[in-house]
Amino acid sequence: MNIPLNVDWQQILLHWMNLAILIAGLYFLLYKPVKQFMQKREEYYQSREQQAASKLEEAEKIKARYQAQLDGAEEELRLARQKSQQAVQQSAEEQIAQAQAQARQIVEQARIQAEHSRERAVKESQRELKKLVTEAAEKIALHTGEDPFDQFLTLAEGGKTHVDR
Repeated sequence: MNIPLNVDWQQILLHWMNLAILIAGLYFLLYKPVKQFMQKREEYYQSREQQAASKLEEAEKIKARYQAQLDGAEEELRLARQKSQQAVQQSAEEQIAQAQAQARQIVEQARIQAEHSRERAVKESQRELKKLVTEAAEKIALHTGEDPFDQFLTLAEGGKTHVDR
């Protein structure tokens, strides 16, 4: 068979067969394993992404739980602070009441002491006056030459005579 351009059909067919064998060999040796490798790799990264998403979701839940605990703790702290302030205020009021009671007691004791001092002073002055009157009466009775009233005044003034003035 004489084909133009010097083309040999047998050679073309052999090249096509070589090409088909080469493609089949490359498909089984390279393409299929590479495709399986890529599929496994994609599955691995998808599972990692799912794990990361689940861990992120779990972390968000834990964060929310801790935030709720923190809010509860802040509320407890506020209540404890309020209770302690009330206790301090009550203690201060009690101390003020005690101080006022002590002040009233001290004032009452001072008043009683002042009353006793006044009574003692009055009694002392009465004794002194009685003593002076007695002395004056004795001197008047013993000295009859002077006016008794002048003698009393002299004794009361500490021994000075009316005439000395």
